[in-house]
Amino acid sequence: MNNLSDQQKGSLLAFVAVLFITPDSLFIRLSSVDTWGLVFYRGIIPFLTVFLGMLLIYKSNFFKILFSSGYHGIIYIVTFSITNITFVVSIQNTNVANTLVMIATAPMLSAILGAFFLKEPPDKKTLVSIIITFLAIIYIFFDSLKLGNFFGDILGFITAIGLAIGAVTIRSAKSQNLVPAAVIGKLFVATFALFFIESFVLENKDLIIVPLMCILCVAIPFVLVTIAPRFIPAAEVNLFFLLETIIGPIWVWLIIKEQPSVETLTGGLVIIITIAIHSFLKLKRF
Repeated sequence: MNNLSDQQKGSLLAFVAVLFITPDSLFIRLSSVDTWGLVFYRGIIPFLTVFLGMLLIYKSNFFKILFSSGYHGIIYIVTFSITNITFVVSIQNTNVANTLVMIATAPMLSAILGAFFLKEPPDKKTLVSIIITFLAIIYIFFDSLKLGNFFGDILGFITAIGLAIGAVTIRSAKSQNLVPAAVIGKLFVATFALFFIESFVLENKDLIIVPLMCILCVAIPFVLVTIAPRFIPAAEVNLFFLLETIIGPIWVWLIIKEQPSVETLTGGLVIIITIAIHSFLKLKRF
């Protein structure tokens, strides 16, 4: 990694993170655990996994890093906690494709927030990519309106806002390590879910699905996504999340036959091609 430029490091971290995240929606669908049970386990398992790992690496410095993150750390804990909750509840209340389409608005929101708060207006390539992908999202969204799943869709959009604020927060504090703040955010998620959870029991396939999902699709990606904006602008990190907009529903379609609409498939193809061209042109410069 030392031989890579910041652009290459950030892009690689974001890309790998999203690859791990893409089956996440499928695991949520395959699980028979209730919504708040899922929220709890998606909080407590990644918290314990990453917390223990960071204690081994940083030892007592973990708490020094946490407390030195200041108001950036507080903002990140809050936004990280909210997005972790709203994502699961959204998936449970609308089609997977709808939730992921809402989340796909995060790059546009990041670009707006980054330009306003960080004085980092997106370059022409990123701006064109955001416009094209946003038009593709609108195209897909018109189809989702027919289904009337507004509650799930709204929570998906709140998730996108949280992702955008979180990415801009990391970018503005790029000299700081906010992974400990994300770890505490996971603890907050689990604690909040305790007030609503009906059962802690994991049975049959959930004994495999839930831990696997929590480590592969939650713990590993959240560390990578928390580090990536230190190297590249927040809008670029969130552009990679657009890959999940199409790949996530394809996983669900292949395994449990929840079929995306033609609009979702067409718009998703436009999104993938746009990201591929954008990433190629960006990395070509370095």
